[in-house]
Amino acid sequence: MAATRSRTSSFSRNQSTSPLSQIPGIKPGPNGVTYVSSGIPDLDKILGGGFPLGSLVMIMEDAEEAPHHLLLLRNFMSQGLVHNQPLFYASPSKDPRAFLGTLPSPVLSKNEKSRSSIDQEQEKGLRIAWQYKKYFGESQQNLDGNATEYCNEFDLRKPLERHVLNAQRIECFSIQESPSLSAFRDRCSSFLTQTSRNDGGTICPSRIAIQSFCAPQCCYSEMEWDMLSFIRSLKSMVRSSNAVAVITFPPSLLSSSFSKRWQHMADTLLAVRAIPDEDKELAKLLTGYQDMVGFLHLHKVAQINAQVPVILEATTFSIKLQRRRSLVLERLNQAPVDGSSGSSHDASGSCGGGSKSSVLDF
Repeated sequence: MAATRSRTSSFSRNQSTSPLSQIPGIKPGPNGVTYVSSGIPDLDKILGGGFPLGSLVMIMEDAEEAPHHLLLLRNFMSQGLVHNQPLFYASPSKDPRAFLGTLPSPVLSKNEKSRSSIDQEQEKGLRIAWQYKKYFGESQQNLDGNATEYCNEFDLRKPLERHVLNAQRIECFSIQESPSLSAFRDRCSSFLTQTSRNDGGTICPSRIAIQSFCAPQCCYSEMEWDMLSFIRSLKSMVRSSNAVAVITFPPSLLSSSFSKRWQHMADTLLAVRAIPDEDKELAKLLTGYQDMVGFLHLHKVAQINAQVPVILEATTFSIKLQRRRSLVLERLNQAPVDGSSGSSHDASGSCGGGSKSSVLDF
């Protein structure tokens, strides 16, 4: 009799034989879910680990056209490049590659800083016999390999080094110059096909970042049904590959019905909103108002391989810049009854007080 062949479901993603803990940039989760980092440590904690592989993340932009969604998009793209993950970036601008120069650089951890200072001291005065130096170098390489962080903090004031951009596989695509959505879809499909696996047969996660989809610069910005079909096709392609796609879009440019359809297509749905200048009512309502740059609201969290809904302790968080360089998310705290403002002592993503729904309406 002919040997029986093992059957694999068309809905199951091919998994690697290598342990997931040995692959940088990914983290195993419950129910066979594999996560990649969003590039923001607090957001990873809130989401339960990050963005699941095979998921579609959609970010609703601010109605006043504030560029707060770019803060999330830049960290997402930089985190993938730090972990040597292929990146596909699409933008409505004519030169999308210019956006890569604004990606933030990771902040050195305490271990990396101490290790670099030790290396400088050794180069200056310390001399070791070659046989001992060989063993020391091996142990140093092991430390460096184990020091790979799943999620980095990024310095928004310092751009990503050029050699990191040149060493990675990055594809840029101009939505404005695309003749049709079918050509855009083919480029995404070709990227996912070529980066689904590397030569060693291990998982090679890839990232897709699409900025301001349905922007007025695009020739098909009014073709709502065609854009919805594109999102549905992209979600299907991402689901069957080792990739995560992030799409930002301005919901104010869509009709109410199509905006709801787009939100329904997302596995993880986020919304950002800028803080109005000198909002006295909001300053009396929230503590730490002076340090806030915006709000992040979680409308939906991805449920991959699970039927139990994710219940969050909070859905609205303040966006702050720690030391004016790193993004920090904190749960909103209500100000004292007398209306005096104070600093927020809540840990990032930890418990706190409530907020006024009429002011923080997403």
